[in-house]
Amino acid sequence: WNNPEATANTIRDGWLWTGDRGAMDGDGFLTLHDRSKDVIISGGTNIYPREVEEALLLHPAVHEAAVVGRAHADWGEEVVAFVVPAAGCEFTAKQLDSHCLDHIARFKRPKDYVVVAELPKNNYGKVLKTALREQLGEAE
Repeated sequence: WNNPEATANTIRDGWLWTGDRGAMDGDGFLTLHDRSKDVIISGGTNIYPREVEEALLLHPAVHEAAVVGRAHADWGEEVVAFVVPAAGCEFTAKQLDSHCLDHIARFKRPKDYVVVAELPKNNYGKVLKTALREQLGEAE
């Protein structure tokens, strides 16, 4: 709203560029992977935070999870997970890491798990990943 530069970047040649990343399968079905600005590039490989978040949410002790990238000198970025425990539950980083290895490729697993009481959200309930990056000192 009232940001000509952002509008020009979003509407190009009459088309709306949403910033979503996805793929079309052989049957013509579109699968959305994530927002392009949230994709983590580690060692030249794209890691979609949603995939890591979905794996973490399969753990019974995890109530909520949000994944962001953190700068890494050798790999470009590394995966960091912010995790909200389910009521009355506890877990260790080692337990979460083992769980992730059962559900996603090793290179996609978080290198760090940050336990938080709640995730920062806007008035509509959307997780504010920018605020999480700021906590890591990675603000855009």
